[in-house]
Amino acid sequence: MDELQALLQGGLLGTRHVESAALVRLQGRTVCASTAGFRVPEENVLNLIYAFYKNLVQVRREGLYFKQKYYKCVRADEHSLYLHNPDGGLIVVKTNAFILIATYRAGMYPSVCVEAVEKLGKRNAVS
Repeated sequence: MDELQALLQGGLLGTRHVESAALVRLQGRTVCASTAGFRVPEENVLNLIYAFYKNLVQVRREGLYFKQKYYKCVRADEHSLYLHNPDGGLIVVKTNAFILIATYRAGMYPSVCVEAVEKLGKRNAVS
């Protein structure tokens, strides 16, 4: 397991309130690490990047689709997106070099997921 994947596994899945996670390198717009079985389609990578840089107001108003599921926006600013639907939620945090993507399912605590993703995003390891 490479270092970035271990970081996602230990820092996020280790909380038991993150179902899956991925790390997207802004330079090149590519997924550079993800947890087992979590594949983020290129279309979704681009949509999340554009959400931060061009569509923030639209995401606040309308939510967004991720992996063919609709998510309603709870919070959207230049650093974070918090979205949810009846099945769970999606937390996205932007750093200088990466976008961290994490999902949680119903029954998990969204606040723990948010805290873990925000904390990892602030660490120098992924900035």
